[in-house]
Amino acid sequence: MRGATEYLTLSSIEGTVVACQANYYQVKLSLEDAEPHYFLCTRRARLKKLGQQVVVGDRVLVEEIDWQDKRGAIATIQTRTNLLDRPPISNVDQILLVFALAEPALDPAQLSRFLVKAESTGIPVTLCLNKRDLLCQESIDHWQTRLSDWGYEPLLVSVREDKELPVALMETLKHRVSVVAGPSGVGKSSLLNRLVPDVDARTNAVSGKLGRGRHTTRHVELFDLPAGGLLADTPGFNQPDLTCPVETLMACFPEIRQRAGHCQFNDCLHRDEPGCSVRGEWERYDYYLSLLNEVLHHQQQLDDRPTAEVTEKVKMGSDGQVQHEPKLEAKKYRRTSRRRHHQDLQDMCYDVMGAKSIDDVDDAVLEEYGF
Repeated sequence: MRGATEYLTLSSIEGTVVACQANYYQVKLSLEDAEPHYFLCTRRARLKKLGQQVVVGDRVLVEEIDWQDKRGAIATIQTRTNLLDRPPISNVDQILLVFALAEPALDPAQLSRFLVKAESTGIPVTLCLNKRDLLCQESIDHWQTRLSDWGYEPLLVSVREDKELPVALMETLKHRVSVVAGPSGVGKSSLLNRLVPDVDARTNAVSGKLGRGRHTTRHVELFDLPAGGLLADTPGFNQPDLTCPVETLMACFPEIRQRAGHCQFNDCLHRDEPGCSVRGEWERYDYYLSLLNEVLHHQQQLDDRPTAEVTEKVKMGSDGQVQHEPKLEAKKYRRTSRRRHHQDLQDMCYDVMGAKSIDDVDDAVLEEYGF
């Protein structure tokens, strides 16, 4: 094991990006037997040329370490296990999807959309329902049974009333990188304040006119949990976009996963195909059809776009390491050969030989040679 002072001589140290703002990144260095160190870092110009964006959750290699001012430069981004697009965060172990049972009222269509979006990432999803104190036990039992039919066993909490948060919630967060997601006004920031007591996350009242919350979180940031693990709060939004393939959409419904495998056609969309074993009387089937039309429309738009050009090239270094370099625009940065340069001078001499002055030379000839 290293002591904290032994790291002072290292030229580079691995760390985790815990916050991003503008062109600066806060990196938590991975130091054994030492208290956490947080450095303010910039990104190497080479990463920018390669189009490699640094996001929260990235495991990076920090160089040019200044221990006195706590500064450094991010030189390398380690391979990501996953990447969320909204908000941009990587290497996530689970998504903690938070909804409220009341104020605002729980909307099955909105909840289904968030669940499908979370499932489409391939990251495990834990559903947490807040504001349990605002409903009677009969209504709570109704929602538990209903969500069980969907394929989910939610964790019920009351951030306002519970003196201690449920043990099941605390265990699922321990030693994992978790992202708190959900619509505005459901209590995500309040839950974060309970989980990380020293975080002064702003909260705001739910808009009575719209029946939804105002956005209170402006950017994504990872916070240390007292029992171990990292937790990210995300900006609230009410309608996440769905851009996944059709096959992924079907896999995002536990009801379809339970019924699939017995359709007559392997490419069955479970819409109006004969011999479909999925189409039938289950509650979210109409939600599935609506989302299917949306995904098919998005896929058609992608098919109509021209193919994007490759922006980087791969080279093999002298030490056998694979290197990625930005691909420059063809012929834009190519140096003119000496032979071509001499030929251009000869052509220019022939073109202007008969002229007594430069005023007698044709404008097109002057423009061709840069005059």
